[in-house]
Amino acid sequence: MLFQIQSYLKFLWYSKNEHAVHSPFVFNLITKCIYDKKIKVEYAILKEYRKFLLQNKNSIDVTDFGAGSKVLKSNNRQIAKIASIAGISEKRAQLLFRIVHYFQPQHILELGTSVGLATVALSLGNEKSEITTLEGCQNTMAIAKNQLQNSKCTNIDFVVTEFKTYLKDFDLKLKIFDLIYFDGNHQKQVTLEYFELLLPTTTNETIWIFDDIHWSLEMEESWKIIQKHPKVTVTIDTFQWGLVFFRREQPKEHFVIRV
Repeated sequence: MLFQIQSYLKFLWYSKNEHAVHSPFVFNLITKCIYDKKIKVEYAILKEYRKFLLQNKNSIDVTDFGAGSKVLKSNNRQIAKIASIAGISEKRAQLLFRIVHYFQPQHILELGTSVGLATVALSLGNEKSEITTLEGCQNTMAIAKNQLQNSKCTNIDFVVTEFKTYLKDFDLKLKIFDLIYFDGNHQKQVTLEYFELLLPTTTNETIWIFDDIHWSLEMEESWKIIQKHPKVTVTIDTFQWGLVFFRREQPKEHFVIRV
């Protein structure tokens, strides 16, 4: 916790708003998307989805599976507790919706479904998109799948898997993901492995969103390595998220933006 407080104070010191941004691409993203304060009708659906989960006092066995369906860990947790602690915040869900709505990605990958609080935002952002969401726990995925289907989100492919196994087995050179939301693991080595494995799926228009980039020293280190990668041009640090772009026409530049 102390590390995160120190990181946040440092973030506040270096962070800027749109007035310090000279890149037209980033300026438009900030003013027309990130700082868009207009109420969207989809926000009500996001709110209702969250409300249902926070009122669900049932408990489930939360189990993560490794390669070959080997159980890594298991514990009993209340669904409402999972939604309140592990799930994306209401403000972040709205921002995620706006980002998807702004860029209109056709093919989306989510690493870490949990109970679907981010997944519903991805789905509503572009209902014509094709979403693949990966989760290591069968029971939390079942909760997400049921609730998302009740919310009329029909553009989602639900996959219970160990992420690295899925990514290694899948022929990623034949797949394009316009947007990837990384929220499945907060370890440096694993994050960088996912980064390298998924690089073949990028195009000039791809956007990647890394969650909790200031969660730990390891995550900050991985974020700095990602920023320096030769294929990465523009990155935006919003403290909780790191946005990554591969736009070849953009000069390599890093932004620290208050949200």
